[in-house]
Amino acid sequence: MLFRACILSVLICSSVLASAQTVTLDYFFNRETRKDKQGKEVRFHYLWSEQAMSGFSIFGNVFKKEGFKLDSLEIAPTLANLKGSDVYLIVDPDRPKENPKPNYIEANHIAAISAWVKQGGVLVMFANDSANVELPHFNKLANVFGMHFTNEMQNHVIDDAHFEDGGISIKNNPVFKTAKKIFMKDICSIDTKNGAKPVLKNAAGATVIATTKFGKGNVIAIADPWLYNEYVNGRLPKEMGFENDKAAVDLVKWLKSLIRK
Repeated sequence: MLFRACILSVLICSSVLASAQTVTLDYFFNRETRKDKQGKEVRFHYLWSEQAMSGFSIFGNVFKKEGFKLDSLEIAPTLANLKGSDVYLIVDPDRPKENPKPNYIEANHIAAISAWVKQGGVLVMFANDSANVELPHFNKLANVFGMHFTNEMQNHVIDDAHFEDGGISIKNNPVFKTAKKIFMKDICSIDTKNGAKPVLKNAAGATVIATTKFGKGNVIAIADPWLYNEYVNGRLPKEMGFENDKAAVDLVKWLKSLIRK
């Protein structure tokens, strides 16, 4: 009986591992570095392992709680190296200001990514305001899917005394089912066409999250990397009712639902 129980346990664990989805975070188009206390150049900004305010460790934990395996891609995306990924995140591609030798999104990358999406992948593109992200090449990718990040800044927040200027109220949204108010600071807006459609708009009516079907897959465009540690149960005033933590869970559950079974 003990032997059978052990075998059953192994089979169950194997089944769970086999069914786990993988979310891959781009480390190629966003590759920022800075010097640590010892003067050594180290990676930072939107990393799974980064627990500082600028990291994605909390967002990564949300994915893990939903059964995802976290992965990262240090080299240029190809159809081959994306094959094992269910969700692929590209966040805030570098400009020369952030990286003296940025890796721009080129035609071969676009061909590989779009082919992967067409086969069933879920691509998520996080932009930023135009002063802090490389939009021209990023838009070459977004345009393939009927979406375009604009140069127009939305939700400008001057300082900590004006957090409310970054607020977006949410009601009866098919994606954000639990979050009622979120914070997105200094973001771009998104134009949509050819079947792409808004998911969320701000108070000014600008689209800040959009989506489209592409082949067997899905593409999501988001106007800012807003779910980094600073603004997910970070330093947002609790009395203002921001729920970026709930929004992170809502978003991950939605992405999970889009994965082709």
